[in-house]
Amino acid sequence: MMTVVTRFAPSPTGFLHIGGARTALFNWLYARKTGGKMLLRIEDTDRQRSTTEAIDAILDGLSWLGLGWDDQTIYQFARAERHAEVARQLLAAGRAYHCYATPEELDEMRALAMKEGRPPRYDGRWRDRDPSEAPPGLKPVIRLKARQDGETVVDDLVQGRVVIPNKDLDDLVLLRSDGTPTYMHAVVVDDHDMGITHIIRGVDHLTNAARQTQIYEALGWPVPAMAHIPLIHGPDGAKLSKRHGALGVEQYRALGYLPEALRNYLVRLGWSQGDKEFFSTEEMIEAFDLSAVGRSPARFDFAKLEAVNGHYIRHAADDRLLAAIDDILPHIEGGPDIAAALTPARRAQVLKAMPGIKERAKTVLELIDGAGFILASRPLAVDDKAAALLSPEARGHLAALHERLAALPEWTAAATDAAVRAEAEARGVKLGMLAQPLRAALTGRTTSPGIFDVLEVLGREESLARIADQMPA
Repeated sequence: MMTVVTRFAPSPTGFLHIGGARTALFNWLYARKTGGKMLLRIEDTDRQRSTTEAIDAILDGLSWLGLGWDDQTIYQFARAERHAEVARQLLAAGRAYHCYATPEELDEMRALAMKEGRPPRYDGRWRDRDPSEAPPGLKPVIRLKARQDGETVVDDLVQGRVVIPNKDLDDLVLLRSDGTPTYMHAVVVDDHDMGITHIIRGVDHLTNAARQTQIYEALGWPVPAMAHIPLIHGPDGAKLSKRHGALGVEQYRALGYLPEALRNYLVRLGWSQGDKEFFSTEEMIEAFDLSAVGRSPARFDFAKLEAVNGHYIRHAADDRLLAAIDDILPHIEGGPDIAAALTPARRAQVLKAMPGIKERAKTVLELIDGAGFILASRPLAVDDKAAALLSPEARGHLAALHERLAALPEWTAAATDAAVRAEAEARGVKLGMLAQPLRAALTGRTTSPGIFDVLEVLGREESLARIADQMPA
């Protein structure tokens, strides 16, 4: 029985963008579903634009998303000699030829095609000419001697049967005049040598599929199964761009999205599974099927992603969220300062407060913001809304509360709750008249986890000190 082998093959000319991340996810899921492998190939043949930083960001982004690949990473550039060797084999077999057309001649062909309103195609002028007619000193390219009659068929697992007349495909260049391979040729050789059985990639590669099929056929190699998945569009239906949020995966990380939430959101872009919204990794693998991938473009929706992320945060274990805070700190402004403030004692406090903090948070950044009252030092910075609650009358209430709370034999949420309620009753005011200025004094804000939980988390000494800071002088 054939082992399924998929591959993710990004070009390191930029970071791992969201469309690439979804392609990697679909390859990963299909490999896991079928008990196969997903391989990683870095297509770094564009030496001017490929950077080490981009390669590192791609590897880091995949690892962060939990999309581990099998075997060693393949670097396409390192295989240039193998690509050239295969092109020479085609030449020897009469399935390719040397072309000596000059850049000027190619420009003329393009100009004539545009004038006549047809797509630019190489006119095959060196297809059957003798190389002895070549102009002196001109290094040739090697072109595929493509079939000119009939049609090339791609039986796509998502797009269905795609038929392209061979007259619409010209003799593509396999090896440039400097001996370097073209992308189209290198991909076929690499996919064959890596044993790729299934090519899952964006539908923008569908025209490449026919050209690559011709190379496979010329070499007598089996053509892998192909699945061209729909592109991701913005909410307005236009192709996804930076203004829609076509950011690198590392930017979503810095915005506070959990990898498991981003993965869950991405899997639903173009793949449907009834009305089911949330999937564990195991459920995702179990349910994934290329036949359920649609053909129409998926729409990226930031609000939906945020809602999915909020769901994951609310349902995550508290220590998982503390780990997510640790993970994001190196990637955000002020992160190192927050990391330094997270002493073991404060980490314990954040963990204790997490049930209340995560109820309100949609991102890890909001978790950090919600835990701000724990990390703050005295005297607390009080925002404008909270300062408005600290009227002279409210400060008088705080002084009475300080006295009552200081006398408590035990410091728990339940004990402080009873004490504050007793003080409100004694003063003949509603609970909110005490709880609101108390929140302002303890957190510097008008919103926070439950105020009695805040008191318990901060502890007796810190709570009383913060209240004292806001009492009448």
